[in-house]
Amino acid sequence: MAIKRFLKHLATTRRAAHQAFPAQALDRIEQTIREVESRHDGQIRFVVEAALDMGPLWQQQSPRERALEVFALQGVWDTPANNGILLYVLMADHAVEIVCDRGIHACEGAGTWEAVCRGIQEAFGHGRYEQGVVDGIKSLGESLARHYPGAARVNTLPDRPQIM
Repeated sequence: MAIKRFLKHLATTRRAAHQAFPAQALDRIEQTIREVESRHDGQIRFVVEAALDMGPLWQQQSPRERALEVFALQGVWDTPANNGILLYVLMADHAVEIVCDRGIHACEGAGTWEAVCRGIQEAFGHGRYEQGVVDGIKSLGESLARHYPGAARVNTLPDRPQIM
């Protein structure tokens, strides 16, 4: 295990996540998700995790592997049209991951999601955490609206962002 990564995860607490995403920012992100989901039949879930627990860190779990795990834990895979999207941030690694259910992933492909991640990371690099996420969610919403137009029939995932 890389000692530098271990120390970063040890030093990054939930407080760091709450500083980057205070309550007002979470409210605005939730509102953005609600607005975006009113234009398509997809589901977007935003989760921030400060750092990995020691077990996964010791096993050298990558941010991508953790995002896939969170995708399953949050039930993002269980949307009626297989069009759920997880936007996952791992603060300690400065990582942004997008995991899409098979329906929407087949429509867009990895290049679209990588571009959205780069845009969010660029905003984060300038300290614009909320704006980066809001812009990313809007981009994800545009993709969902292209392939799944119309309002969601059922809101199957919480719109409220989660800090783990």
